[in-house]
Amino acid sequence: MNQRYQRGFPKGNPLSNALVLVAGALAMAASLVLGFFVFMILAGAFLLLALVVGVRLWWFRRQMAKAQRAAGKTGGQATGSMIEGEYREIVREEVREKPPES
Repeated sequence: MNQRYQRGFPKGNPLSNALVLVAGALAMAASLVLGFFVFMILAGAFLLLALVVGVRLWWFRRQMAKAQRAAGKTGGQATGSMIEGEYREIVREEVREKPPES
């Protein structure tokens, strides 16, 4: 193995070692700050989406409750319209066997 590198740091120039340490610390600090801001942006977007969905559900439930109250007062449909439809009665005839002829 190369004897120049022992335990991660080169034995050469101490100035270059200091610059590597400073550059590494700056890179780690920058990535932490960038990660923090990205996390805050994503958390804000999630909270905004949750707020929009919550308000929409609240509004929908409110409209449904209003329609039910209106239907209870009129005794039927909230809009007062009639539901029309067709039906067909199906009668099943039982097939009886003929009595045996003697």
